[in-house]
Amino acid sequence: MFEKINTNNFYKKTKGLSIFVLSKNINMNNPKRYTITAALPYANGPLHLGHLAGVYIPADIYARFMRLNNQDVAFVCGSDEHGAAITLRAKKENTTPQEIVDRYHELNKNVFSDLGISFDIFHRTSSDLHKETAANYFKELAEKGAFTKKTSEQYYDEEYKQFLADRYITGDCPKCNAEGAYGDQCEKCGSDLSPLELINPKSTLSGKTPILKETSHWYLPMGEHEEWLKSWVKDGVLDGKKVHNPKEWKNQVVGQCMSWIDGGLHERAMTRDLDWGVKVPLKDAEGKVLYVWFDAPLGYISATKQWAKDNDKDWEPYWKSEDTKLVHFLAKDNIVFHTIIFPILLKTFGDHILPNNVPANEFLNLEGKKLSTSRNWAVWGHEYLEDFEGKQDALRYALTSIMPESKDSDFTWEDFQARNNNELVAVFGNFVNRTLVLTQKYYDGIVPERGELTDFDKEVLEELKALPHKIKKSVEAYRFREAMGEAMNMARLGNKYLADTEPWRLIKTDEKRVKTIMNIATQITANLTIAFEAFLPFTTQKLREMIGMDKLDWSFIGNDNLIEVGHKIGKSELLFSKIDNAQIEAQVAKLANSQEIEIDFPKQKDTIDFEDFTKLDIRVGEIIEAEKVKKAKKLLKLTVDTGLDKRIVVSGIAEHYTAEEVIGQKVSILMNLAPRKIRGVESQGMILMAENEKGELAFVAPTKDIITGGNVS
Repeated sequence: MFEKINTNNFYKKTKGLSIFVLSKNINMNNPKRYTITAALPYANGPLHLGHLAGVYIPADIYARFMRLNNQDVAFVCGSDEHGAAITLRAKKENTTPQEIVDRYHELNKNVFSDLGISFDIFHRTSSDLHKETAANYFKELAEKGAFTKKTSEQYYDEEYKQFLADRYITGDCPKCNAEGAYGDQCEKCGSDLSPLELINPKSTLSGKTPILKETSHWYLPMGEHEEWLKSWVKDGVLDGKKVHNPKEWKNQVVGQCMSWIDGGLHERAMTRDLDWGVKVPLKDAEGKVLYVWFDAPLGYISATKQWAKDNDKDWEPYWKSEDTKLVHFLAKDNIVFHTIIFPILLKTFGDHILPNNVPANEFLNLEGKKLSTSRNWAVWGHEYLEDFEGKQDALRYALTSIMPESKDSDFTWEDFQARNNNELVAVFGNFVNRTLVLTQKYYDGIVPERGELTDFDKEVLEELKALPHKIKKSVEAYRFREAMGEAMNMARLGNKYLADTEPWRLIKTDEKRVKTIMNIATQITANLTIAFEAFLPFTTQKLREMIGMDKLDWSFIGNDNLIEVGHKIGKSELLFSKIDNAQIEAQVAKLANSQEIEIDFPKQKDTIDFEDFTKLDIRVGEIIEAEKVKKAKKLLKLTVDTGLDKRIVVSGIAEHYTAEEVIGQKVSILMNLAPRKIRGVESQGMILMAENEKGELAFVAPTKDIITGGNVS
């Protein structure tokens, strides 16, 4: 055991400084407490790096940093265990939904724990407390008249004798024509859909075309809330009071919200015809459960209730007090649910606060391609922990460095290796190791006294004092990449200080000067334990143990007397180790091999007669002009010479081909498809494309030189 710093003595010796720092940070507008939520992971599969970089690591950094500043924090999360996707997986694996959620709840909970994600509670929406909470909230809103009950026709699978919830039905997207769109969303173009909008709908249970049948549901009339939502999102004003600063919200969050609101909010059913979920607590609701996007966000509240109960606290201030700052961390595909649907519910409850910020991130790609769980193009959290034992912080560091805060970013194994070896090992680890080894070698681990300071020493100490403000400012603005970069600048400062002063050379000629150098280097080392606490918690814990230092809060950072003269530090151990090429090559090979394991081909479509086939007029065409469709990432406007005419076709291939490279391309074009407008452009046909297992598109084109206008038969 190493001798610990006596923090009581430190408080006494630096009393004036401590008071100054604390009073400087006092702001009467600061909240009394923070409720921090991370999107509930769906318990029907494991976590991958996209989940971690997009939601859970940024949320953890923020929660840890607020605790470091002695804030009252409730950091809550839990498994989202209801919804159609879970029942679909259970059917596919011939098991029960409960077995599915039990399996993945435990798997994901362990990954979070092993990566140091510091939830105050990781709860479950299948718990009795949650079911009771969600049911009570629904009943209360129903009694307030918040819903409208409506009977309508919905799709029904005759073979399975079941109404088809959103994810139980797929078809062609009416917006981009992509196949495999779900009844609530097209994952190709991101459009919000309803099942009745799908073209060529098919049941995911039987694969057959469903029929329409009457059923009743309770709807949330979101259009009635447009006015206050617009004021709240755009101006930060709610009921005449300024409740948040809209300039602090990310552009993509405000943009997506306003796009929905300006387009007109439609009613949305808050119940579903399913047998898995929270039962609707009304007499005339037999066989119905709560819509997962009513049920799941209330999981934040039920988790807070359970945490408060376990810790003898009152949960209500964390959701009902205006002194509480509510922050939702999530990815961009969940924005509208947390900024429109859930806030409508919270406001309708009457006494609940709305989120102060929703710092949603963009998506993380993998080796230049979109992450895909269905195609197994992913790095799974539990597998990383098995393959890189003891390197939790290496992953936290790499993912924070490329966090998709304002645009999609890309994880590559080569970059991961470089950040570990060239930054964590070569900068942070090198500085700490040099400092502790030299202190042991020259002074038997005793922190030496400081002599007269040079101008260079003073410059270094001024920079040490300035860096914490930069870190804090960036964290509070949800710029975690930038914040960690400033923390690493502290390590770089120390590394450069030793490299420039070269105490290993001076020790032979100026021992007194070396004492000053090593004292300052030790103080920088001590400050690193605070600077990196929110980012690399395993590293800072190990470093504190090495130097025999108690955990200090943020008010101490930037101080150049954190460790007393005469304090004995322990022996140095390597904070980080290099990752070799063989490890990286194994991961790259593992990814490549994963693509050969299973290809999820779509099911065969219904059999048609030969006469039906002969109705299709497919010909060879040549693209003679091409341009991007304005404000559409995936669409190209093509002019195609068909031999008969020159016609316009809008095709969703812009992510696979540029306008320049398709000109002159021979294609197969379906001629007699009814024209339809796509983004204001009338499309007069369809270009036939093939998709490989990686989601890449290729033209279905003749392999020989076939004359333009030739028939495809």
